[in-house]
Amino acid sequence: MSVGWVAGSVRARAMAKRRLGRDGALELATSPTPEAAVELLARTTYGRHVHAGQSTAQAERGVLQALVWNARVLAGWTTRDGVAALRTLLSPLEILAIEEHLQRLTGPVTEPGRPSSTLELGGLATAWPRLRGTGTPAAVRAALVTSAWGDPGGDSPREVLLWLRCSVADRVTLVAPAAATWAARSTALLLGRELLTGGGPLPSPAAQAASRVVGRSAAQARRFTDLAPALSRSTRSVLEGVTGPAELWGAEARWWLAVERDSEGLVRAPRPGLDVLVGAVGLLAADAWRVRAALQAAAHGAEGLEVFRAAA
Repeated sequence: MSVGWVAGSVRARAMAKRRLGRDGALELATSPTPEAAVELLARTTYGRHVHAGQSTAQAERGVLQALVWNARVLAGWTTRDGVAALRTLLSPLEILAIEEHLQRLTGPVTEPGRPSSTLELGGLATAWPRLRGTGTPAAVRAALVTSAWGDPGGDSPREVLLWLRCSVADRVTLVAPAAATWAARSTALLLGRELLTGGGPLPSPAAQAASRVVGRSAAQARRFTDLAPALSRSTRSVLEGVTGPAELWGAEARWWLAVERDSEGLVRAPRPGLDVLVGAVGLLAADAWRVRAALQAAAHGAEGLEVFRAAA
């Protein structure tokens, strides 16, 4: 066992303990005003990136930046393989940045409350530094082609984003096997969302990447009713109870809770190594998800709190 894995695992376990947790998030969600919630969060371990007086959207961005910051610190302690795993596990945040960039290039931002894409990924970025200066969707695609992401097969936002999301799931199964189940279930959710919301089957490049994660039959399903039977028993469990778009948010919440539960076991692995690192990132990411949900709950009053209690 290398010194890097030992040092990285020790640091990862210590970081995993610095979460707000369920009780802390619930206290946040029950704040009387959104401003009070942000002020409370600023006094926690997220205070390096969240400050009193910020809007809910700014605070949410700060929560994500805290996750990035912790991952970048871990990258400085672990091995080269550990850094590769961290880069892959943080890729969804790079995809968020690319998604918002494409929204700016193609039309008005459809979700103005979402955090900005100014997250500083540093050495954990795959292609964002060269993508952020592009001025057209075609230029975004060209930059992706010459990066580790590869060619999405088209330059429409749907083609690009579906390729990125399926591609990262494929990469997770290769570099972080302990997270393979998470990748498969998230891909099943993505496929379900596309089929239920009218997006339809995946474009060919995305479908090929997805097929390596959930199998060819599932990746090429043309109706939602065909999807679950094509998935493995473990993977299809994430879609239990889903019959329409309205149930997808609950399925996503269950996905996050499963990630958190699995991560608690990984971070306690008896030997230092990749599993401990994956577990720590899973716990930190799940905490960030719950904290952002709590901020939204505080911003929406009693109705938001009810949804938060049900989901998180």
